[in-house]
Order: sequence, then C-alpha cells, then structure tokens
Amino acid sequence: MAAGIKFLIQKEVFDALEERILSVCNVSKLLKKKKSSYLCLVASTKPRIVVTICQVKQYDKGVWKKKRTWALEEVKGVDGRNESPETHEFDVQLEKVYRWFAANLHERQNFITVLWKQLAKHVRVEERPVFKNVPKTWLTERSPEKMVGEGGKFGGIGVGGRGQEEDEDELDEMVESEDFHALTEKEETNLSKLIGECDYAISNAELFMEQLGKNLQELDGANIQSVLASEKQVDALMDQIETAILEAEKVEKRLDDYDEILCHIRDTMEKMGEKNQMIEIANTNNVKLLQELEKVVSQLDLPHVHQLALSDTDLTPKGLPAAIAAGKALQTAMNSDIDPALLRLTAVQDQRKRFEKWKAKFSQTVSRHLNNLFIHLGNLGDSQSPHSGTDINLPKHNSVHRELSAYAELMHWMKAMDRKAYDALIKVYTSSLSKVYDRDIRLFFEAAKQSISVKRFGSREDLNSSSMSNKLKLGQPSKQPVSQPYGILGINRELWGPGAEPVERQKFDSILEKVLAELEPVALSEQHFCIAFFQLDVISPTGKNTQTTLDMAAAIQDREQRDERDTAVVAIPQKRLDRQINEDVRRMMGELFSNLEQELNSFILSFEKLDSYYSLYVLVRLTQHVMSAQEGQSFLSMTFASALIHVKRNFDKFMNLQLQSIQEAKVPKRSKCGLLPYVENFEEFAVTAESIFKKTERRNDLDKWLVKLVEAIFEYIPVNAMDHAKTPHQVVKMENYHRMHSLLSQLKVGVLEQLKKDAKIRYNDALKAYVTKYFGRPLEKLNQFFEGVQQKVQQGVKETEISYQMAYSKQELRKVIAQYPAREVKKGLEQLYKKVEKHLCEEENLLQVVWRAMQEEFIAQYNSLELWIQRCYAGAMITLDFTIKDILDFFSEIARSH
Repeated sequence: MAAGIKFLIQKEVFDALEERILSVCNVSKLLKKKKSSYLCLVASTKPRIVVTICQVKQYDKGVWKKKRTWALEEVKGVDGRNESPETHEFDVQLEKVYRWFAANLHERQNFITVLWKQLAKHVRVEERPVFKNVPKTWLTERSPEKMVGEGGKFGGIGVGGRGQEEDEDELDEMVESEDFHALTEKEETNLSKLIGECDYAISNAELFMEQLGKNLQELDGANIQSVLASEKQVDALMDQIETAILEAEKVEKRLDDYDEILCHIRDTMEKMGEKNQMIEIANTNNVKLLQELEKVVSQLDLPHVHQLALSDTDLTPKGLPAAIAAGKALQTAMNSDIDPALLRLTAVQDQRKRFEKWKAKFSQTVSRHLNNLFIHLGNLGDSQSPHSGTDINLPKHNSVHRELSAYAELMHWMKAMDRKAYDALIKVYTSSLSKVYDRDIRLFFEAAKQSISVKRFGSREDLNSSSMSNKLKLGQPSKQPVSQPYGILGINRELWGPGAEPVERQKFDSILEKVLAELEPVALSEQHFCIAFFQLDVISPTGKNTQTTLDMAAAIQDREQRDERDTAVVAIPQKRLDRQINEDVRRMMGELFSNLEQELNSFILSFEKLDSYYSLYVLVRLTQHVMSAQEGQSFLSMTFASALIHVKRNFDKFMNLQLQSIQEAKVPKRSKCGLLPYVENFEEFAVTAESIFKKTERRNDLDKWLVKLVEAIFEYIPVNAMDHAKTPHQVVKMENYHRMHSLLSQLKVGVLEQLKKDAKIRYNDALKAYVTKYFGRPLEKLNQFFEGVQQKVQQGVKETEISYQMAYSKQELRKVIAQYPAREVKKGLEQLYKKVEKHLCEEENLLQVVWRAMQEEFIAQYNSLELWIQRCYAGAMITLDFTIKDILDFFSEIARSH
C-alpha cells in the first residue's frame, strides 16, 4: 500500500519536476486525525542535489498537489515525543512547531532516519538540528537506511569521491531499498570475492550465471561423496557416544548417593539451629522481662522521704519545698506509662492503691490550706482602711500575688491530680477576692466622680445650688423649668440647659484618662496572675491512672500521628482550644471584677447626662484604651469594648438628635431673621468635635456625621428661609450660606471640601437673586424705551434709522431722560440702601458686599443704555443726566453717610 502511494505521488507530482521521493510518511495533525496528508522527503537531481520537505495532499477529484514546501535548512529540531518505537507522534520545528501523527510506525521510523541522514550529509555540523526522544539506533551510520544502502550499489563498491551520476544512482537505490532485505556481512564478503574472481561477471551476466550453475553441481556431488565416505567414522562415533553415556550414568548414581547424605546432614543442622534459636528467644525474653520489671519498679517506687512528706504534710515556708517535691514525685509515679497488661499484676495494683491514699490525703491537706489562705487574704483586703475620697488611685494587690506565688506549683498539682478540689479552690478564690475588688472599684469611681465635681464647683459660692443638684444628684426632680439639652444645633442658645465649659470638659477628659489608665495595670496584673497560678492556659487531665485516661492518652497519640501526616488537621482543634482557654480566663476575671462594667458605665453615663459633648470625649478615649488593652484577649479589653458599644450608641443618638433638631428647627421670631439656629450653633459644635477627634482612630465616625449634618443644613436653609415673614428668603440663604462657607474654610476638613464649594455657589446664587430682585432697574422707563428699540432692530430697522420712528424719536428719548435727573437717582439709591440695611443682619456684615454688587449692576445697566444711545442716536448730543463717576460718588456717599 505504501509503495503504491509512493509510486502514485512520484508520478503525479514529482516526475514533472524531475525530483525523486526519498521517503514518504502518511501523517495527520495531532488533534485532527481525519484530515490526512503525506510528508515527503524529496531530492532534485539536476543541476545539483537539493533536498526539501513537502506536504502533499489529495484534493477533490483525486488531484495531488503540494500544500507546503520547506528547505532542509529550515528544520530547527525533531522531537519523537517518546523513545519507544511504538509511538505514532513526532514534532518537526520549522517556522513553527508542527505536531504530526503517523499512521504507520515503519513509515515514521524511515522518515525520521532518512531526514537525519540527509541533514547529516547536506547541513553543516554547527547548524544541524537536535533530534530528541528518538532511538539512538535510528541515528547511526548503520541506521536502517544505511544498512539498506550497503546491500545495494553502495555496499562494497568503490571508495573515494563520487560524481553527480553516482549520487543519482544512490537516490535510485535508496528509493528501491525500502522492500529489499540486506545481506549479512559474511554473504556480502563471499559475494564480493566471487565477483572479483570473475572479471566478466558484470560484462557477461549469462556466462557468469552458467559458471555459477556448474560450480553448484560440483559442490552437490562433492557433498554426496563426502557423506558416503564418512559412514564408518559415524559408526565409530556412535559407539563412543554410547560408552560415554554409560560412564555418565555411573557418575550420576554416585552423585545421587552424595546428595542423599547431604540431605541428612541438612536436616540435622536445621534441628540444631531451631534449638539454638529457641534458646536465644528464651534468653531475649528473659532479658526484656527483667528490663520491664525493673522499669515498672523504678516508676512505681516512691522514696521514703516523699512518703513521709505526703503523709505528714508541712506547708509552712520551711516544709513547702519538700511538699512540692513529694507531690511532683507522686504525680510522676501515678502518671507513669505502664503497659496495660502489667496493670493486672497484684503488686502493681497494690502500689497504685497506696498512691491513691497518699494522693487523697495530700490533696485534702493542700486544699484545706489554700482554702483558708484565700479566705484570709480576702478578709484582710476587705478590712483595710479605704483610701481618701479625692485620691484617684486603684489599689494594687501585688502583695497577695507574691504570697500566693509560693503555692503555684501545688495549685498546678491540684489541677492535674484532683480537678474537683481545684474547681472548688477557684470558686473560693474568686468569691474572696471579688469582695475586695468590688469595694476598691466602687470607691475608685466615687473618688473620680468627686474629683471632677470638686474641680468643677470648688470655686463657686453656692455648692448646693439647683445647678449642682441637677448635675450631681442625678435622678432628682429639678424645680427649674425643663430646658432643652445643651449644644443642640436646631435650638436657640437661650433655650439650652446649663452645660460644661471647655475647661471643665478638658478636666473630665484628663480624669477619664487617669481612670482608664489606673484600671489597666490592676486588671492585667490580676489576669496574668490567675493564668499563671491556676494554669488557665493549660488543659490537663485529673490523672492517668484510670482506664478513661488511658483511652484519652491513646486518642492523643493517635491524633499526633495523624497530625504528622496532615498538619492542616491540627488548625481547627487548636483554635477551639484557644477559644476555650480565653473563655475560662474571661469567666474567672468576670467573677473577680463583677461590678467593673457596671461602675464604668454608670460613671460615663452620669456625665453624659450633664453634657452630651462628654460622649465625644469618652468615645475617643475609650477606643484608645480598647486597642491598648488587647494583650492576650484580656478581660479588660472585652469590658472596655462592651462599654464602648454603649458609648457609641449614645454618640450616634446625640448625632441623630442634632440631625433631627436641624430638620425640626424654627425660624427666629425677630424683625431680621439673620442666622438660623443650627448655622449659628454649628461653629461651636464643629470646632469642639474637631479638637476632640483630630488624628484619632474615630476620625471616620465624625467625618460621616459632619457630612450628614452639613448636607442637612444646606437642605433646610432654603426651607426655613421661606418661613420668615419680614426678611426676604434670598437674604436668609445668602447670610447663612456665607457663614457656612466661612466656617468650612476655617475647619479645613477633607470630606467637607466639596460641600464648601457648594456653599460658595449657593451663597453667590442667593446674592445674585437678591440684587436682581431688590435693585431691579432704577431707570425703568429708559430700559423699557430701549427694549422697544431692540425689538425694532430685530424686526429689520437699521440702527441709524431708529430716530425716524415716531415712538423712538430723539424728542421722545429726551423726554424719557428728563425723568431721571441725577438728584432723583441719588434719592432712589438712598431709599434702596435703607431697605437693604433693614433686611441684612449685623452679624454677617454683608451690607457693603450687597451694596457693591448693586453698584456693579447699576453700572452694567448704565453702560448698556449708553451703548444703545451711541449706536442709534449718534451725533444727537443726547446723554444721561449723570455719568459713571456720578454713580460711584452716589454709592460711596450713601455708604459713608450710614
């Protein structure tokens, strides 16, 4: 089939081009096996040999055509994909990598071999491509192609250079060699020798064949004669063979006897080896048993001195070290790792029973001593005289911690060996010390409240005034009429209740900082002591002498083995363990400081009721201490965080109240509206808030509310401006937007920059609207006259012909101008100034700004009228009764006179 395709392609495509196919391979693209084509390695014969690679494909109607052609030098590399000969794929790197799938393995091998041979012959060594993943036997001089060539004309004929004719013969031979089986070396040598002896072998082939036939007949005759002559020798040889067989049977029999003897010896040696092995096993077992017994004895042996310390425990400072050492020794012995099978030994069971007795007695003694010690220390701390009411210091109990630290190892022993007694001791400790801490914290906060009160009211004469009663004795009804809370933006200042001065707020902030700073070392010190003394960061079993404990140990060992195989598994249990430890610590600290959160919230709330601005100070200060107290998930951090939640709610409530007050604000009932309450009050609020929140973690909270408040102010200024009966709404908007723009410029808050620009735009719009409405057109008739002129011009009348119109003649213009002498104009401006002065308030001082804007508007109207006069009445010597200089003088004189 391959030969037929090769012949067909040669005939249809390459004969006309005088080219010969060296090798052909049926291929398809690796992922498109249905579209097949043929890779041909082709060589031209004239004028010189040029080898190329062609892809030939059969198109419609059986027409064969070249699809692509590459020169031999374009080959950059060949990849066989796998050195196995059974691989169908191979890659050829040309201008890109072509991945082929060969339909026939023989064609693939032949194509790669011939390609390598041609590259080796026609391409320089340094430019030859690399052949990868191809069997090395294909890429040698004795490759299949080479061996085929050696059997043909190229085998043993001629040495030295060959001309073009020889190359063409070589190509012919290579083409025909695909179905030819090569001769062996011996056959090739004999054939060469035979041809060399007959000079006429090539010139006269028939004679050579006849000579070969005669030689063959002679050889057959000689063979027959040789066989007949050797018959006697064959008989003699057969006799010798039979004799040799008999001798071999004798040797075999003797070997069988020897083998039987060796088998007997082998069985005997095996029995002896088994006996020796049993003896060694017995000795080994005895040694291991002795070692195990010695190990058990050493583990369960408790020195006599420790036995005495456990039986007659001395917990005084002198005998405490011996008691601790005895407890550790007992714990080590009871937790010793003994094989479960050995636990059934009577001696082991008896010894463990003794351990249980010593443990129970030792645990009872230690528990009773620590219980009494905890109660004593609690009573001692409770009986101490309280500190001065004005001294803001929280007592520290380092002396208690130092005294108890000596018993820390005994407490650890209690946790490991007697969990029930350990839990009871924790309860006694928390109940005893909580009374001390409750009293200290209560007095501490009372001292803080008193200190702030004294600082605030110490310089006043009447300490029992209604103001002090309302502020310090919270909850008592006041005889004064109920006033609005201090600092509410949408309410007039006259209606505000009494509030704190900035100095008082600063004093409160410093006292609050001292209170929080005093709480941190005390709470953290107690937490660290409890963790170390009670081993709250260690979860230990009550002992390992029970079956449950053994199962737990096995489970732990199994888990450790699994963790070594997969370290990711340990993450979740470790997180749960840390969470459990933190919960234990917080639970114990919560019982010790049971009233801390309540007292802190009460302290903060008492001052927030006096002045809502205090919530701003508390929010910032408490946030700082929540961040600083986060060491090891401390109880104090959680307490501060809980209080911070309430403070944040109060802060948001205060801000919502401010926002609501803006929405519900009422316009002042006075002749001049002036600044709206929330605009007038916003400055104090914003400046105070900025001083508190500047460069703090809570800056974003303030920015969020500032944006909401300013947006609400901008929204409700136009609404409230319409409500005032006497002041024009343009003036209300102008003055209030002017104040907001000025204030936002002073604050320099980044998030309010866009709102500051918006305030400027709103202010300018309001100013323009006011000037447009109230200045109007002082020269109204003149403006109406020239509006008619403009209409005529738009209708097509030339500007120079306007004066010929009856209604717009020069005489009519002079009549209109005569109605506006300079004296009347000045009088009208004076009336306008008084009206503007009546509208504007003194606080914003915008009178001159508005007056200047009106001046500019008047000048613009004047210039427009003068322009129309010059365009339509040029040369008529018509002018207004006053000039721009007169207008400037009018405005200036009016402003100075008022």
